[in-house]
Amino acid sequence: MDSMLIGSFPRPSSLGIGGRERADRFQKAFIPRSHLVVKFSRCGARNILERQSDIRSQQHLLEQSIRSFEERTKFYKRHDKTCLVNAASGYPLESKPEAYKPKSIWDSLKNSLAAFYRFSRPHTVIGTALSIMSVSLLAVERLSDISPLFFTGVVEAVVAALLMNIYIVGLNQLSDIDIDKVNKPYLPLASGEYSVATGVMIVTSFSILSFWLGWIVGSWPLFWALVISFLLGTAYSIDLPLLRWKRFAVVAAMCIVVVRAVIVQLAFFLHIQTHVYKRPAVFSRPLIFATAFMSFFSVVIALFKDIPDIDGDKIYGIRSFSVHLGQKRVFWICIALLEMAYGVALLVGLSSCCLWSRVITVLGHAILATTLWRRAKSFDLSNKAAITSFYMFIWKLFYAEYLLIPLVR
Repeated sequence: MDSMLIGSFPRPSSLGIGGRERADRFQKAFIPRSHLVVKFSRCGARNILERQSDIRSQQHLLEQSIRSFEERTKFYKRHDKTCLVNAASGYPLESKPEAYKPKSIWDSLKNSLAAFYRFSRPHTVIGTALSIMSVSLLAVERLSDISPLFFTGVVEAVVAALLMNIYIVGLNQLSDIDIDKVNKPYLPLASGEYSVATGVMIVTSFSILSFWLGWIVGSWPLFWALVISFLLGTAYSIDLPLLRWKRFAVVAAMCIVVVRAVIVQLAFFLHIQTHVYKRPAVFSRPLIFATAFMSFFSVVIALFKDIPDIDGDKIYGIRSFSVHLGQKRVFWICIALLEMAYGVALLVGLSSCCLWSRVITVLGHAILATTLWRRAKSFDLSNKAAITSFYMFIWKLFYAEYLLIPLVR
């Protein structure tokens, strides 16, 4: 560009031979020689200075234009890159991704813990821990039984079971990534926060740790509880021939009932009774009640959990009861089963020989049954957020029941 502008002004050296000859003839014919020399010298010097000044000013303008062009080019490149990064990461195009990046190690740690919290499905973690502690108390016969040995046995069982619980819910998420993008897009695998490799690493390491802890504890009831839970949890979720039992409504419900109602009650009670206290296996009245009541409750959880997931289940061929019977019918079946269970619990409480147990269990179950019925009457099935909220309410009733079970005598 510089050379093009500078070269546009004629220079004496650029004139051709014929041009010089015509200029000489013109000077000889019309301009006196002495005047010509003076005039030419003055005009020539002034023209040269003007041309040089023009050239310098145009060079300056050209340099400014080039610098301005380069600055605009760099700006647009940065802007395009910002938009591309934001579009790929899901942030608004006009915002900078740096605003969404953790500003410190502490922020990064909090984000990682939040993702793992969602991956672990905390309502199932709370339910598992609370159920094991509650059932373990059924083995306590006198105040002296509550000892450091008892707490050690409970902690061993809770930690091993929670490790296995995270394996089971994690494997289910690995198998349901596409479904969860419809039903639960906030989960780490469905949202892309976790890669498949990360999910596989977590579930593999947690299952190994669970079996390792169960083995070194040396409690056969605990170890077999982990084995059966592992087998049923794997068969429920993994997409292999003859497996992925969650596709079949009855089989899926039976898997949940066996783990939540039978394995948790019997295996962890026997872990405390036989391994910690070294007593013979005894199936007491409270244990039988807990197993029967939680059988009802586990069926309700198995049925209700598919009500908010009906859209994704229809798309991917999961033949749940909600898909077969409809959300409304399944909802009222769940309410009826729970009310029946509370009715049985009232009868068991009334038949207790201990006055304090009778008062607490009857009053407690009556309050829970009434609360459930009042909440169900005002429930809106057309609102998906309300369905999810009611499902979490069912889990709160589940927790409350495990607070009452140790008081059944």
